[in-house]
Amino acid sequence: MTEQLWTVGQVADEVGVTVRTLHHYDQIGLVRPSERSRAGYRLYTEADLQRLQHVVVYRRLGFSLDQIGEILAAGADVTAHLRRQRAAVTDRLTELTGLVSAIDKALEAQMNDYQITAEERRELFGDGFDDGYAREAEERWGGTEAWEQSQRRAKNYTKEQWEQIKAEGEEVNARFVELLTSGVPADSQAAMDVAEAARQQICTWFYDCPRELHANIAEMYVADPRFTKTYEDIHEGLARYVRDAVVANAARG
Repeated sequence: MTEQLWTVGQVADEVGVTVRTLHHYDQIGLVRPSERSRAGYRLYTEADLQRLQHVVVYRRLGFSLDQIGEILAAGADVTAHLRRQRAAVTDRLTELTGLVSAIDKALEAQMNDYQITAEERRELFGDGFDDGYAREAEERWGGTEAWEQSQRRAKNYTKEQWEQIKAEGEEVNARFVELLTSGVPADSQAAMDVAEAARQQICTWFYDCPRELHANIAEMYVADPRFTKTYEDIHEGLARYVRDAVVANAARG
């Protein structure tokens, strides 16, 4: 049976290297075609192709051409080469696995220090978000235990957590609106329960907020036009309704 032979172009397509690379390997004696066609063109035998495949694997593993030449010159058989290549690949996999683990740890540490940007907050909370609120809040409450606690917690929140905070706040407001439009009094059990849910959200995400403190904060909903507008934009009369419900919830102890 006649042995199959391959041209330079066929080998390049088969192995996935360029013709220029094959010519270079030929010139340095690393992989030389063993046969010639009648017209004098180089032809690769199966043994040549097998040697080339070893070269390609070793190159992918990071060996230099000189190192590969020394390895192949040692005269190891195919099985020995495959075992050597397998061992090298396994070592590389172990190294890469360790590298991935290190990257994951670094990424986790980076994400733990992640602070949402002002632009992202504005994207989440709309035009109602104002950098000035944060500065004013710091002037008013900076140095208090509640302020310090809020800053510690909020600085590590991801964008996804801020989205959750926003969704929970919107749900609380929607419950208030439903009660308001249904004519349920602000000092009713149902309204006070929603006020308590609002307080618990503050406790969960920002700082410990006793009912008395919550009531004091709620007074700003009607005293500060900016806060009033925030609630009135949701529904007319909502600012006072929420204030009254929070005050009633504080009074029930």
